[in-house]
Amino acid sequence: MVTQVDKRASRIRNRARKVRTRVRDTRREIERIAKTPTLGGLFLSFLKIGTVGFGGGLAVIAQIRTLAVQQRRWLSEQDFASGFALAQTLPGTAAGNVATYVGLRIRGWRGATVSIAGFILPSMLMMIVLAILYRHLRYLPDTDRLFHGLNAAVVALIIVTAWRVGRDTLVKPWQWLLAVFACIVVAFFSATVIEVVLAAGLIGIFIDSYAEKQLRKLGQLRGVASRRKRISARVTLERRRRRFRATHFVGGYLTRAMAEERVRLAALSEQEKNTEGESQTAEKTPDPDPSAPESTGKKYRSLALFGVSMPILTKFALLLTLSTLFLRIGTVTFGGGFVMIPLIEAEVVDSHHWLTHQEFVDATALGQVTPGPVLITATFIGYRVAGTLGALVATISIFLPSFLMTVVAGSSLARFHTNKIVQSFLKGVTPAVVGLLVAAGISIGRAGIHSWVGMLIAVIAGVVLVRYRPNAIWVILGAGLVRFVLGFFVA
Repeated sequence: MVTQVDKRASRIRNRARKVRTRVRDTRREIERIAKTPTLGGLFLSFLKIGTVGFGGGLAVIAQIRTLAVQQRRWLSEQDFASGFALAQTLPGTAAGNVATYVGLRIRGWRGATVSIAGFILPSMLMMIVLAILYRHLRYLPDTDRLFHGLNAAVVALIIVTAWRVGRDTLVKPWQWLLAVFACIVVAFFSATVIEVVLAAGLIGIFIDSYAEKQLRKLGQLRGVASRRKRISARVTLERRRRRFRATHFVGGYLTRAMAEERVRLAALSEQEKNTEGESQTAEKTPDPDPSAPESTGKKYRSLALFGVSMPILTKFALLLTLSTLFLRIGTVTFGGGFVMIPLIEAEVVDSHHWLTHQEFVDATALGQVTPGPVLITATFIGYRVAGTLGALVATISIFLPSFLMTVVAGSSLARFHTNKIVQSFLKGVTPAVVGLLVAAGISIGRAGIHSWVGMLIAVIAGVVLVRYRPNAIWVILGAGLVRFVLGFFVA
């Protein structure tokens, strides 16, 4: 009896030893693949960063730098710095653009594809799970207080981000004025982000390429004017002429209301044309005999085919609309994911009514507590609109424009950086981004902060972020927990 027990224990120990050996060998093989610059190694490396990449864009970029420069030695410091500068000047999230650039430099466009796929896959899966649980969690008691605290911390994070970006990038007075203008027209006059970004870029091209040169020439003339009266008179005359030309301009933007009215009138005109065409066709074509057996069979077959294909066509149209919307947003989100918030809110909440204001604010908060880029909020919206397939379509669409631009610009990096028109355009877009970030904070604050307690939590969270610079994920979760506990004492 004892011998059988000993034999059984020995077999169990042998099996355990074999399992441990297999696990150790598998782990070593995975580490070996991850350390080599292969497609599999790139995917596994960025999959790990996407899983633990909490803390926002700069924190994730620091992890990518540690991986690509210090650990794997795939790139030099100079190459990585060039890629980081490129990522900052392109739309989309900077961390995703850096991941794409690293993969591009190592394995071409295939490496760029697997790098960005591994980077966004963990956060996309987490967001789908949160979207599934959201339906059940939202109806549990006292969850409103938790999301109230999360929303307050998100508002503080966005405002602090805008302050840091403006402090580091806005160096000229006209840039600050442009930032204020962008914030006002988006937050209070319902202008779209696309209009503001394009207008700001054109203003940047005009000022950087023409106006500042003229001002420098005017300064030189002022120096000569102090020595000669004749030149002083010419300078004064030229100055008056320029002031006259500068104060007479025609400006404006196309508001969403005007755009919707034009679309409605075009739709009515098209409907009237279709009605007239159908009436003329009905007059020329004789009606078939409804009592004929062949006519009746064709009619039923057509109705059956229409009934079967209608849900498929409806789903396809919804996915196409969702893809078009996020492709457009992904093309103009200069300055990171926070900038997309006013535009997505206008499209998803105001125009299509897919989400309520509160659901959209909750989606933004969930996008902050998951690893990876903030743009992963699109996954939540896509799932709420069209299920898992909608989440996949929305995620691909929001990242595709920046991915393609990074691949194209990264292939000719020197030419991109030396293009004066592109750099002038970005000088105008940068202050607009700061204004759009402030407008995003105002938008979320309107929908997500409902009491003085939430406002107080937002202020405290902002002070903590500025003073101590902690990981943003802990501030957001802490604010949600504090608001949940205070809910037992304060309404």
